[in-house]
Amino acid sequence: MTDAITYRTRWADMDPNGHMRHSAYADYAADQRVVVLAKWGYDVARFAQLRLGPILFREETKYLKEVSVGEEIRVDGQLASVNADGSRWTIVHTIYKANGRVAAIVTVDGAWLDLDRRKLTTPPAELAASFSTLPPYQG
Repeated sequence: MTDAITYRTRWADMDPNGHMRHSAYADYAADQRVVVLAKWGYDVARFAQLRLGPILFREETKYLKEVSVGEEIRVDGQLASVNADGSRWTIVHTIYKANGRVAAIVTVDGAWLDLDRRKLTTPPAELAASFSTLPPYQG
């Protein structure tokens, strides 16, 4: 996901200790994924039309540096793995502070859910192929 996105952290992202709460890291990573999917032509409306949705099996965050309110952060995503049919994938998001230091790494394992059958499915070939455009994770 070469499409890194820059955000400014909000008061609502903070915990009582004055730094970004754990779930906010996941929220920013998820937003970056959604923006890239939409860029590929798979926005919320398209997923609803296809009766298809992304799901996560695992989400893991490694916290490295504190992030405070009002800080600028940059979030990118790289492909760690994907099945040949695109049905399962792992994306690693890196969250950078404005000075370029890595604040956190969010790793997600996901798949595609048929919203009518409530079962895992393969995505359209065009969507599966889009994953090959993601930069490989170098970690």
